[in-house]
Amino acid sequence: VVIYKSVLNEEKITKYAALAGPEVMAAGGRILARNMPVAVKEAGEPTRTVVIKSDSLQVAEEGYASDGYQAALTAL
Repeated sequence: VVIYKSVLNEEKITKYAALAGPEVMAAGGRILARNMPVAVKEAGEPTRTVVIKSDSLQVAEEGYASDGYQAALTAL
């Protein structure tokens, strides 16, 4: 689960998403949901959220550590 408490530069997030999305999928990740919440409950905050499913924590960590994903992070 990725949560963005605040987005200061929409252009950077857009560039990052364009680079990171293919890297997440190449590592076997599947994006289950992404967007702003429709409703917020229990004193939650309306933050941009992405839910990614991976076959295992190890696979997710390997994808995160990959050169391609690390390059995507530099867009932020």
